[in-house]
Amino acid sequence: MHLVAELRRKKKVIVILIVLMGLTRLCMQGQTLQQDLYQLQSWQAGCVVSTEAVRHYGLARCFRADAIPDAVFARMRGNSFPPGCTIARSSLRYVRTLYVGFDGHTHIGELVCNKLIAADLVAIFRELYQQRYPIGMMRLIDDYHASDEESMRANNTSCFCYRVVKGSAKLSKHAEGLAVDINPLYNPCVRRSHGKTTIQPATASRYADRSATFAHKITRGDLLYKVFTAHGFRWGGAWRSVKDYQHFEK
Repeated sequence: MHLVAELRRKKKVIVILIVLMGLTRLCMQGQTLQQDLYQLQSWQAGCVVSTEAVRHYGLARCFRADAIPDAVFARMRGNSFPPGCTIARSSLRYVRTLYVGFDGHTHIGELVCNKLIAADLVAIFRELYQQRYPIGMMRLIDDYHASDEESMRANNTSCFCYRVVKGSAKLSKHAEGLAVDINPLYNPCVRRSHGKTTIQPATASRYADRSATFAHKITRGDLLYKVFTAHGFRWGGAWRSVKDYQHFEK
């Protein structure tokens, strides 16, 4: 009898422990959901969020273009938007987007572009997200001191940055917010002149050989190429003198 009673007592203890473990797991999941929702509400670029959090927050709210918020413009001032910038703040838009990172998780993304292509970019990045096209990083170039080289080395996808074309006095399409660089480390800009080859970023020499096979390479058969060109963008990888494989402009 004592043995039977002891077995029943242990069984009850095990059941209680299982219930407590389940409640703890639910509590932790709830905390994680709340944290993800906070990151979405405050739009913390680069953060990983769950699909459940996206569903609660609303997918449509995760893909949109707004006038440049004051907090965002404070990050841009003196960096991508330097003194003497001839592009009006009112001509630019802050694009919120989700993207699938190289880790396979959903990340919060951001970029600033010209209002003329804002709707295109919202539609493009939403399709890329739904198709689970991998993007390494998508933060404002201001987080990299508005340094194109630094941003590219970090494989950061970006758009607006008021600057001239390297080696000239001509304003870049990025200065107008009309060009986007995607996964730039794996899709460098390659210039060949007088027997000399210049690669940007400088750390991307292994990806300059486009006959090689490697992940995240943009080609004419790539989904990203097809989606951007369907929206009327031109690809820098098709240029003759310079091959800018990361670059799409309108």
